Amino acid sequence: MEIIMARLQPLGFSCELIESGPPDFRVKNLWAKWRCPGAKRSPSATKTFAFAGHTDVVPTGPLEQWRSDPFTPTHRAGRLYGRGASDMKTSLAAMVVAVEEFLAATPDSALGIGFLLTSDEEGPALDGTVVVCEALRRRGEAPDFCIVGEPTSVERTGDMIKNGRRGTLSGKLTVKGVQGHIAYPHLAKNPIHLVAPALAELVTVKWDDGNAFFPPTTWQVSNIHGGTGASNVIPGHVVIDFNFRFSTESTPEALQARLTQVLDRHALDHELTWTLGGLPFLTTPGMLVAAVQQAIRTETGLETQLSTTGGTSDGRFISQICPQVIEFGPPNATIHKIDENVAVAEIEPLKTIYRRILENLNAGLAA
Repeated sequence: MEIIMARLQPLGFSCELIESGPPDFRVKNLWAKWRCPGAKRSPSATKTFAFAGHTDVVPTGPLEQWRSDPFTPTHRAGRLYGRGASDMKTSLAAMVVAVEEFLAATPDSALGIGFLLTSDEEGPALDGTVVVCEALRRRGEAPDFCIVGEPTSVERTGDMIKNGRRGTLSGKLTVKGVQGHIAYPHLAKNPIHLVAPALAELVTVKWDDGNAFFPPTTWQVSNIHGGTGASNVIPGHVVIDFNFRFSTESTPEALQARLTQVLDRHALDHELTWTLGGLPFLTTPGMLVAAVQQAIRTETGLETQLSTTGGTSDGRFISQICPQVIEFGPPNATIHKIDENVAVAEIEPLKTIYRRILENLNAGLAA
């Protein structure tokens, strides 16, 4: 963030560090904003575009399996290696240079520009983008357009962008039984046996049909924990972790109610806790989607694919204050892997596409 601020401040950006979290683990966030100092429009009338991203990375995994130091960028055979090379240091660098080029050519831009960067995206995401978004909402500084630099491309930069993401809703189900000797099942009550019919039914439920932008909502069990470890003891309880990835056709409340109805129908003695990881968001084709599509087409000749697949991102927070949010970055084949890397040949086109997006939006606002 210090490196990025050092590049942005000479361009006229005001940079604000917003810290949050416990004293022993403060999360650092950056909100940087620029508006043309000679603009005739009032600040309230100026549309703002924000680049968003994260400076944190996932753990390296076993260091001995890396061919080079994961925190020393290494150029080898036309690829740049290092943890975060694709997710998402390349996007951050491309964003900064794109803005430098854009403002050098368009110092009187009608488009305000912001950077919303966090160091808490790969972790709990409690003190990062969500905190900044709340601050911007209170101040009335929310951006009108946002590009999140997540690595969305598949084979070539620009072949896929995310114009939305599914919501995520997790549950922890504890089904109670009676522990006992496995040779005397009539003196015990096996919670695994009791819950099995309910699980079988839940696997077959059709939660919704999805829509033109989202696949149908899915429900998956991720963990089952039961038993003492001994082969001759009926467990007293079983704990089941599960997750919904849901479309805009379903709400968390409706999914919770339908699942609870199944459990009640099977008369299970249970406890259930829920964690809403994020609501779904969708940016339908409009000014931002068109600007991104045109920029990609001009630079690469590709007709980009709109997609809402994949995991969650900080777009779920930004979409609560910003009406148009798109995720777009380099190919994602190696993210979170040993020897994460990006092709050097993909970096320059990514930067240029980001710059062209700014040019397209500015031209649209000036028209």
